[in-house]
Amino acid sequence: MDINQIIADLEAERDRLDHAIGALRGHGSVGNGRRGKGGKRGRRHLSAAAKKRISEMMKKRWAERKRAAKAA
Repeated sequence: MDINQIIADLEAERDRLDHAIGALRGHGSVGNGRRGKGGKRGRRHLSAAAKKRISEMMKKRWAERKRAAKAA
């Protein structure tokens, strides 16, 4: 076997191990690697106005469903 091929195989194995260790530690990409470096995303924060708007929309939606259920 060619020495260059052995080196390439060892480097590929090292990269796989680094990826696995990073995933176990919670660093780097996990899964298909779409996130890249950085790990978990933070939670999204909504403003008070956005929370109120969503609340009003959901109440309206639930009311419509309740009216539809009574009509049926």
